[in-house]
Amino acid sequence: MTLDLSTRAGLGRAITLIESRRADHQAEARALLSEIMPRTGAAQRIGITGVPGVGKSTFIENFGTMLTGLGLRVAVLAVDPTSRRSGGSILGDKTRMAKLAADDNAFIRPSPAGNTLGGVSRKTRETMLICEAAGFDVIVVETVGVGQSETVVADMVDFFLVLMLPNAGDELQGIKKGVLEVADLIAVNKADIEENAARRAARAYEIALHIMEQADPDWSPPVHTISGFSGMGLPELWHAIELHRKKTEASGSRSRRRAGQQVRWLDALIQDGLADRFASRPDVAPRLAGLRRDVAGGRIPASLAADELLGLAFAPNSTTD
Repeated sequence: MTLDLSTRAGLGRAITLIESRRADHQAEARALLSEIMPRTGAAQRIGITGVPGVGKSTFIENFGTMLTGLGLRVAVLAVDPTSRRSGGSILGDKTRMAKLAADDNAFIRPSPAGNTLGGVSRKTRETMLICEAAGFDVIVVETVGVGQSETVVADMVDFFLVLMLPNAGDELQGIKKGVLEVADLIAVNKADIEENAARRAARAYEIALHIMEQADPDWSPPVHTISGFSGMGLPELWHAIELHRKKTEASGSRSRRRAGQQVRWLDALIQDGLADRFASRPDVAPRLAGLRRDVAGGRIPASLAADELLGLAFAPNSTTD
């Protein structure tokens, strides 16, 4: 299948194809991905997370506008929260980033988080490849930022940026160790409003990072104070991201990081596929709902229910697909 990725319309159609759950669309999407693979891999992939209210959208808009001003093309994959009750999502990033959305060298693609871990669309990785093939230099993945396994995002990007508010006390106590372990840089945002508090927060995070084991021996995660609103510190932040790229490319850790991500992605897709096929098997499906009710009601242990279902699926005389 041939789509013109040089236009917004063509790029949008390609991503819609990737996100579709129809079997025929999935087959076309796989063919498209195979076709574009030689044109992928050159972009700088940046993941951004932070608690709600930290100013992610304002930061991304002004940071992205700065990058397009440098002659770079920027794609933002912004994942919006999905309602557990209705399944709907706001998808308001184009409204919140109106200036960047109107930039000819930028592309914003909001997508609902659904029930995926870490608030990341299941197809975000493929969407990144599409954007790279379309010639974008920087791919930004914005997470929901609710503290729900942002490590999923860190495992699909080259650089993971964590935005923090200038109040280190309670926030430092509550932050997950796992997020700090995968952060490549911590940026204390809104430093133009609370300068002294931002400095104190930055010092607290520097101490926290110092006592933790570095994920990459070639890079010590720095802490910056910035303002996504005024633009303060954004050039220095981009310089740090570029320095990280140079250092990790020279040491080979960047290519090793991407290779490991690809293998873990393959493993995750296999697990997802097996789970879907398992749940839809004719010998499993009739028992699955009943056993779930029994487990939820405390009538049988989950391990016993799992053993029964796996026995149905993988018994020698079980029904084959």
